[in-house]
Amino acid sequence: MTHKTFGALAALLLTMTLVPLAHGSDVDVLREMKDRIEIEALMWRYVRALDTLDAKAYAQVFTEDGEFSSGRTSVKGHAALEEMIEDLRRGRAEREAKGEPKTPPMYHTITNHHIEFIDRDRARMHAYWMTVFGAAGQDTPPRIAAAGRSIDELVRVNGRWLIRLRNVAPRD
Repeated sequence: MTHKTFGALAALLLTMTLVPLAHGSDVDVLREMKDRIEIEALMWRYVRALDTLDAKAYAQVFTEDGEFSSGRTSVKGHAALEEMIEDLRRGRAEREAKGEPKTPPMYHTITNHHIEFIDRDRARMHAYWMTVFGAAGQDTPPRIAAAGRSIDELVRVNGRWLIRLRNVAPRD
């Protein structure tokens, strides 16, 4: 390939890459990129709060009237969301107090996500999720406890993205 051909090919590829950006202003494109990064950080805070059973941090990623939904189960509002996580913590402590083996570390993953913007302050994230329990010693390998699909309704409140609804069992 000659330098001239390579240069023309590089220019064509660059043009093809930039054409979609021409449909929106630079400000709009940059705002959406920033919003995507903030939403990904929000979901990281969500899984870390859940995995560490930090009830306050968990509730704080939701709006005041935020809701966690799993099929027929629905928990709404900061107080109820905190209580849901505290119940998990208490259940774990009670089992350990009875002499049951310590619960292995819990890891929630959110994968293959797709974020669609409804408008400047509302977004919807479609994703797959998985709950994995880490190894509980040499003889107990990690195990997948659950897996599914989710749809999250996200809103910007006072400049911050928050979860209005996390639905981990949406109907198709």
